[in-house]
Amino acid sequence: MEQAFWLERWELKQTGFHQDRINPYLREYWQCCDGAVFVPLCGKSLDMKWLREQGQQVLGVELSPIAAAAFFDECGMVPRRDSIANFERFEADRIRILCGDFFDLEREQMAQVGAVYDRAALVALPGQMRADYARHLANILPPSTKMLLITFDYPQQQMAGPP
Repeated sequence: MEQAFWLERWELKQTGFHQDRINPYLREYWQCCDGAVFVPLCGKSLDMKWLREQGQQVLGVELSPIAAAAFFDECGMVPRRDSIANFERFEADRIRILCGDFFDLEREQMAQVGAVYDRAALVALPGQMRADYARHLANILPPSTKMLLITFDYPQQQMAGPP
């Protein structure tokens, strides 16, 4: 999937993938962890606010600055904004979103992560990129990192692109 596709979805407000409530599987299966929670391809997910309310620090990565700004605006937060490495950083109230390419993340940026919450990142990627995604996560995360992956199976040959 091209980056331009996702940036255009946010620009045109074509974000049917965004959920307007906390994911029920997150509520059911989440166990607090030591360290920050990493939320890949986070969009403006309300799940990040819920995780923070559980006492977690949250680190998201998102390609679209429109999504990051919307998250903080809709949560009534005013983020500090600056640049760090290849990312634009938005941060407020123990939630940090790095805007840029997931594959530009480096191990040093993930050193404080204790868990990953992936609700829609893996499934949003085309099949050929999923192995690269998993490999990159394994390379940048601390060895004892836990992960909650929420995904689904569908007949991919019957539907082009992300569901």
